[in-house]
Amino acid sequence: MPFFKRRRFVSIVGPKSRVPDGLWMKCPSCGQAVYRAEVEENLWVCPSCGHHHRITARTRIQYLVDPESFRETHTNVDTLDPLEFTVGEVSYLDKVKKAKDKTGITEAIITGFASVEDVPTVLAVMDFFFMGGSMGSVVGEKFCRAADDAIRERLPIVVFSTAGGARMQEGILGLMQMAKTSNAVRALNEAGIPYISVLTDPTTGGVCASFASLGDIMIAEPNAEIGFAGKRLIEGALKVKIPEGFQTAEYQYQNGFLDQIVKRSDMRAFLGRLLRYLAPNRPVEQPVQ
Repeated sequence: MPFFKRRRFVSIVGPKSRVPDGLWMKCPSCGQAVYRAEVEENLWVCPSCGHHHRITARTRIQYLVDPESFRETHTNVDTLDPLEFTVGEVSYLDKVKKAKDKTGITEAIITGFASVEDVPTVLAVMDFFFMGGSMGSVVGEKFCRAADDAIRERLPIVVFSTAGGARMQEGILGLMQMAKTSNAVRALNEAGIPYISVLTDPTTGGVCASFASLGDIMIAEPNAEIGFAGKRLIEGALKVKIPEGFQTAEYQYQNGFLDQIVKRSDMRAFLGRLLRYLAPNRPVEQPVQ
């Protein structure tokens, strides 16, 4: 559910909201003031310019899957603090607990079984509101377990990515997830399991440099930021001028990195059509917890 502060124009879509109908919000793209209720009804897409607001993982799942078909898996995988990382008096686990309380989820990715337009699939959805969607050991482990589920059940896997990079509080353990998840994609390829990767705003850092970029079919939402490093860092390191908008979904599509850009309102039907092409129609199995 969305989160807004009273008496301010805001566009952050977060997990909690108790606001009156008719509250205005300002679109960060076109600057137009629009009704919050209208934006929410439009799947959190600005009705004036089509700007796709960031949404939570559970909101995305609600929009995407058939009613009551989602069954969450691997909820028992929890974050530890092997490096005993602290900043001042705040520990890593304190930050994780704060993120859990804020979002109502246990980590930056949710996995499960679902059906999309009556086609069963394995689904993994990242949440940028959980510590910036950063990838730590649990995110990597849950992605790999979801890939194992897809191989075992012979189901396609659909992954929605949004991330700001690796989980710095886990050091090399966080960075190792790039290789670990890439190896899980290799296992999917060898097993002949279709892997559809959907990039949403933003998909950057180690997630972009690993499993998010390795889909058999690559899709993105309009104007999503996609890239490994920031523009200033690249320009400073390479001493070159970067083209305007080079890290947008549209630029990536024009240069062959993406297969399609799909609006949020069209995503469910588009994925359903793809899944019917790629996998036989069969009932969803009871997931393993």
